Amino acid sequence: MTHVATPRLRPPGLLGKYLHVLSVGLQNTLVYRANFLFRAAFGLVPLAATLFLWRSIYADRPPDGLVGAYTLGQMISYYLGVTVVDSVTAVAEDDWQIAADIKDGAVSQFLLKPVDYLAYRLCLYLSGRVVYTGVALVPVAGFLWYQREFLVGPSGAAGWALAAVSVGLAALLQFLIAYTVALLAFWVLDVSTFIFIQFAFEYLASGHLFPLDILPPALHRGLMWTPYPYLLHFPVGVSLGRFSGPGLWWGLAAQAGWVIGVFLLARLVWSRGLRRYTAVGG
Repeated sequence: MTHVATPRLRPPGLLGKYLHVLSVGLQNTLVYRANFLFRAAFGLVPLAATLFLWRSIYADRPPDGLVGAYTLGQMISYYLGVTVVDSVTAVAEDDWQIAADIKDGAVSQFLLKPVDYLAYRLCLYLSGRVVYTGVALVPVAGFLWYQREFLVGPSGAAGWALAAVSVGLAALLQFLIAYTVALLAFWVLDVSTFIFIQFAFEYLASGHLFPLDILPPALHRGLMWTPYPYLLHFPVGVSLGRFSGPGLWWGLAAQAGWVIGVFLLARLVWSRGLRRYTAVGG
């Protein structure tokens, strides 16, 4: 009797493994597309209120009057840029899910499989951003078209490329900060306080509430030595062409440096947390 060899199924390669995670994340996130649509649409309400507020502030100034270094058109364009960058890079509930995985013991399965938990969570974060950005494109694009007279974009292909690089680095930094804070669940039962504190710092120091360069120069320079301005203020500034020359390259280098630094910190916190996790759960 002739023996027919059964072909062995090779496990997917490194890229294929995480592409599968990305695909599953896209399918799971698409379930919430209606929620994303309403969130994006109603998120434009506070934006519209903010723009009306700034219009009132500029109403008593001459047509070319400045607040800081911004005209009314530049200020409106800044907030429109913040809306776009925030839609692409914001962390939704990834930090809460990471903390829940640790608290419920779900990370144990990743200790037994050749899957890196950080890469796994990054794939889920990217899938969520792809779906949310795609759904939010409808209401946000309509609002941008309504405010099109104030829109300012990068000049030339190089400007667009640098803006895309900066937004990509901002997304990585956003995720890594949230990931690292969520890993505190290895030590505390409830990380909600730390998540809220981190969100408050981010909201104030990232340029979400107002452009950081309208602050006193000393405070502005001090904030630029923290990672938060590179989440929104810097990528939006690059998109609007407010950074150029050495300032632009220094900012990109600082942004990349923070991504590498927070990544190394996340690895360190993960390794230290696993020692405590295995000691308690073993």
